[in-house]
Amino acid sequence: MRAPVSILIPTFNEEANIAQCLSSVLGWADEVFVVDSFSTDRTVEIAKEMGTTVVQHKFEGYAEQKNWAMDTLPFRNEWLLILDADEYITPEGREEMEQIARRGDSGYDGYYINRRFVFYGKWIKHCGWYPSWHLRFFRHRLGRYENRPVDEHVILNGKVGRLKNDMMHRDCRDMDWWIAKHNRYATLNAIAYRQVEKNELTEERIRPRLFGSHVERRRFLKERVWRHLPARGLLFFLYLYVFRLGFLDGRKGFMFCLMHGVFEQMKVAKQWELGEAENLRPVITQGLATPEKKLEAAGAEQATR
Repeated sequence: MRAPVSILIPTFNEEANIAQCLSSVLGWADEVFVVDSFSTDRTVEIAKEMGTTVVQHKFEGYAEQKNWAMDTLPFRNEWLLILDADEYITPEGREEMEQIARRGDSGYDGYYINRRFVFYGKWIKHCGWYPSWHLRFFRHRLGRYENRPVDEHVILNGKVGRLKNDMMHRDCRDMDWWIAKHNRYATLNAIAYRQVEKNELTEERIRPRLFGSHVERRRFLKERVWRHLPARGLLFFLYLYVFRLGFLDGRKGFMFCLMHGVFEQMKVAKQWELGEAENLRPVITQGLATPEKKLEAAGAEQATR
């Protein structure tokens, strides 16, 4: 008898990862939905061959895509597990979630799952990437994602606990793809920071609070402190590699920290560019994109990569 759990996996061009992800939940979960943004590779073909239900929907944003799925799909079960295509669940994690779903009243309406990040075959145990808690398993009627361009979190109307067992993150694609993905994320992060500066973010989001939950504290530090610091790329590398003991993860830990330092500096450059575009609105901008155009372009890039 399968576990009374529904699975939601958003995808776009994930042929390298989707089989790994689906193999960890097929045969265990009662139903598995893949919500695809019109992939141009074999993602849909692989998902259908493995026996999942595939629904296609135009990509409008990371939060919007998942909220659309939760509002639209006919889930048979109360409990929902959301996975990225480059993530998978361990047997121990499956057993723990099944017990919660079958028990019904566990005292919690959702659970954070700790994620192990695997980088080129190595579990990154330090670098600030572990522990890494994500609210992914919850009663789907009680939760929706905050309205945010990137780094979106679930807002749950209920009590939240933590699972004992980890989930895994292992992307099977190469550095070219990693750089392209983080270039897109840098654009979306710059837009999010710009929205903070102009007080344009909606009320439907997690509020920054120094003495709140771990997500609220992190949001406070990012929005109120971190974005104002100079040389953020260098500072972030030193924070990950030295303060968060990234050097203990060896050569791959060094590369991991270095690339995230580069990624952080990309955010800085894109924030600067957005500011220049807005300052030059009254005159000829020579192609500099405003935040509105950047957001539109980022969505288009996600839908065409």
